[in-house]
Amino acid sequence: MLEGDYFKNIRVYWLAFIVYWGIFLFGYDNGIAGGVVSQPYFESHFGLLGSDGTIDKVKDTKVSSNVVSVLQAGAFFGALGSAPISAWLGRRWTLIAFTAVFSVGAVLTTVAGGSRGIGYIYGGRVVSGIGIGGISAVAPAYVSECSPKSVRGRINGLFQIMIALGVMVSYFVNLGVGLHLANSNMVWRIPFGLQLVPAGLMCLGLVTVQESPRWLASKGRIQEAIGNLAYLRKEQPSSPAVRLEMAEIEAAIQEEQEARKGLGIREAFFGDGNFVRFVIAFAIFVLQQWSGQNSVGYYAPQIFTWIGFTGTTNSLLASGIYGIIKVLATIVFVFLFFESLGRKISLLISGVGMGTTFFIIGAILKTHPVTDIQVGQRPSPASKAMAAMLYIYVCFYSMGCGPLPWVYVSDIFPTRTRHYGLAVAAGTQWLFNFVVSKVTPTLVADLGYKLFFMFGAINIGGMVTFSLLIPETKGRSLEEMDIIFGAVSIEAREAFIQKQKRELCDDIPDSVSPGSGDQKV
Repeated sequence: MLEGDYFKNIRVYWLAFIVYWGIFLFGYDNGIAGGVVSQPYFESHFGLLGSDGTIDKVKDTKVSSNVVSVLQAGAFFGALGSAPISAWLGRRWTLIAFTAVFSVGAVLTTVAGGSRGIGYIYGGRVVSGIGIGGISAVAPAYVSECSPKSVRGRINGLFQIMIALGVMVSYFVNLGVGLHLANSNMVWRIPFGLQLVPAGLMCLGLVTVQESPRWLASKGRIQEAIGNLAYLRKEQPSSPAVRLEMAEIEAAIQEEQEARKGLGIREAFFGDGNFVRFVIAFAIFVLQQWSGQNSVGYYAPQIFTWIGFTGTTNSLLASGIYGIIKVLATIVFVFLFFESLGRKISLLISGVGMGTTFFIIGAILKTHPVTDIQVGQRPSPASKAMAAMLYIYVCFYSMGCGPLPWVYVSDIFPTRTRHYGLAVAAGTQWLFNFVVSKVTPTLVADLGYKLFFMFGAINIGGMVTFSLLIPETKGRSLEEMDIIFGAVSIEAREAFIQKQKRELCDDIPDSVSPGSGDQKV
């Protein structure tokens, strides 16, 4: 099993590890801002205190929502712009370019303070967002195109593990500076400056990996594609397995090219079997963004304070525990249950579990409202119960609604339109990410405990219903998706595959050494 999976695909796992440092940044950048703006020194330095020395609630809410949400605004445009860039430059060079853009934004946020006011943080977060948006759209497509179907789901599931790991690290970085450097500008310069470390690791690592074979094949660079595919599979270019997979890739690409010559935006979205895929990509991310995770994740210190964990240390520590549980739950699900449960069942269980825990939290908060809690006071049993439900909630989130949307969307699009599909998915994700992060402070103030009831209803009424309607993609190759969505018949696909196998058998002897003849079939 190990030889046939982990060891055999070690180069694919390495590629995913390198590429997903960008996804670590995705999680880290999203988790860091809420903790930074809740630090007392940040509030005093950037003028969020009233004349009496207490926090100006209106100004604090405005700045908090802006610092958190402007990243998503930039990411929306970065995700949409990634499609033509990725189609032109290829997946690897596009990731390098967006990582460089992200790094510029990280520098701007780090140097803010003193004569450089809050505008540097706003501007830096927007620029970083453009980089993160592009990375979030291209990275899953790149990894998916390089992964064999037997482990594609698990490898793509590393996406959510890296997001969860980034969020967890951000919580503990905020906790560390809050405990040891609370009265200096390090409360934002260290958290924002540390973003440059994974960005640098990603840029260096991308030098060691290969371009997507599917992208190369789509550009007519067949021999390069065969060489890269053989490298990723740890096989010879003349291997029957490599030749079969290459035949499937070429068959799918030729079908798309012949059926959609002169492809324009309208045909890309409304061609046979395409529109329903874009609807699925849009809907699954709308439901994910309104599942409640972003409200809890981005404003974790404030949420835990709201339910009774007062004081910066208590709220940040509770947030850190939330991050640890999220990472562990994601790892357990991805490596033990991801491929066995399938996409539909995982989303169904996840939706029911998330909705139930939110209804319980809302009921407790209604019957045991948190009032007149002094700073440093121990949380009440009701507050501990609500925190426990949040921890259980993130376990259900991590087994379906968290990792699966990215995997599912990566699964369903054909090579020629995958960059459009991933760009639309990422754009939807970031657009509603921005909306949710912007309105959460207002919703907390206006709805109170009803906010949890709202999220519970969305999860059970929306995600559960959605999971029952979509097709299962577990164990299916990317090339089979056209059959599932009705873009091509099974008979036509088989004819193309056999034709490409015959042509490859004729072509490969000219491209391999004479001594490799005994490897041919």
